[in-house]
Amino acid sequence: MSWPLLNNDLLSKQGKFKDLPERVLQFGTGVLLRGLPDFFIHHANERGIFNGKIVVVKSTANGDIANFTSQDNLFTHCIRGVNHGVLVNESFINCAISRVVEAKKDWSQLIELAQNEHIEVIISNTTEAGLVLDTNDLLGPDAPNSFPAKLLALLYARWKHFEGALNKGWVILPTELVPDNANVLLNILLKLAKQHSLPEAFVKWINEANDFCNTLVDRIVPGKLNETEMHELENTLGYKDQLLISSEPFALWAIEAKKPTTIAKICFVTADDRVVVAPSIVKYRDLKLRLLNGTHTFSCAVAIMAGFTTVIQAMQNKAFNNFISGLALEEIAPCVVGDDITENEAVKFANSVLERFSNPFIQHKWESIAMNFEEKMKMRNQFLMEKYILLKSKPAEKMTLCFAAFALYMKKEHNKDIDTANFCNHQKFIEEVDDWTEKMNNIGLKTILGI
Repeated sequence: MSWPLLNNDLLSKQGKFKDLPERVLQFGTGVLLRGLPDFFIHHANERGIFNGKIVVVKSTANGDIANFTSQDNLFTHCIRGVNHGVLVNESFINCAISRVVEAKKDWSQLIELAQNEHIEVIISNTTEAGLVLDTNDLLGPDAPNSFPAKLLALLYARWKHFEGALNKGWVILPTELVPDNANVLLNILLKLAKQHSLPEAFVKWINEANDFCNTLVDRIVPGKLNETEMHELENTLGYKDQLLISSEPFALWAIEAKKPTTIAKICFVTADDRVVVAPSIVKYRDLKLRLLNGTHTFSCAVAIMAGFTTVIQAMQNKAFNNFISGLALEEIAPCVVGDDITENEAVKFANSVLERFSNPFIQHKWESIAMNFEEKMKMRNQFLMEKYILLKSKPAEKMTLCFAAFALYMKKEHNKDIDTANFCNHQKFIEEVDDWTEKMNNIGLKTILGI
């Protein structure tokens, strides 16, 4: 059966949202932005908390915005996975976007938006490659090439229009996966402002009137469903959706706010406790790096050598599930407990990680996780291996086994010998890695794990 395309005519409740003022300027049309910030803003609007819509800026020349236009900027969001032990498979229509504009073609509209007093929030995800200084970028009547230069030009237009009023600054929320992303963005803007000899009063306004907030985003948003799943869902929903996205239930958006006026401008954060606003977000970064990324990296070679292709396949094996649960809860979690992270927070996050790994709707391949394996092991897990020894006066059994599997994998797949001492030079750790390596060569990893 041929179903109609999703649009306003199919959505009766769109009426209560269509007249909301535009309050957010969002650089990026990607699935992460639609699956996380736009998700929270939509639900805040549903609860009458934020009451504002998003203007999305398409910054790149690739593709077009026809899908957004033909669907009145509506899209379906499917949430699928495990949440507190319950299998979730639900969907809703997100009404948060008012329009999508193209930076190059619609630059005059963006200048008008910069001069709109209702626009108070900037959100971006231009990938890590977007937060770069382009010294050849021009500030003139047309849209600059880079995202930082575009933002600087819009800030300059706003500063001139409101004559430097300190209460007309923006809350700027970059979500690019770069540590201290807002600090990185601000430093680029200041360098560009100096390069283009912009007024000192404007530079001062950038620093004083605007809140550049470092953020951390955490949600797996695979995007579209496969063809079979799409067909089944269309029959359930009764319409087609070219912009449909899917995500896991878990979500975290940590925002490092500095100014007291920020919360009022981003009041959508109060609608969901999965949005955290704090003076520092370091602990959330540590939790994600060590317990999510670290557990993935530690267990990757073990899973591959045990014959598993995907994370969910491994988690459905009782022996491997027990192994990775022990790794996360008994060995990694105690290592992240500190001044800012309580034992309860570490255990809670570890359990959420294990639940996310058990999502039957996500086929996350271990081979993908093994990309840049050596660099990931060093960055994410060297600290953990050394910290455990400091805490317990002995190496962690499962971490050591994982490292031995990693070294064997690197030798087999990349013909590279890993110097264990470069990751942890504790003599007992080195000896136990050698012991595990010998056991894996003699009896096999599956026998060790009981698979």
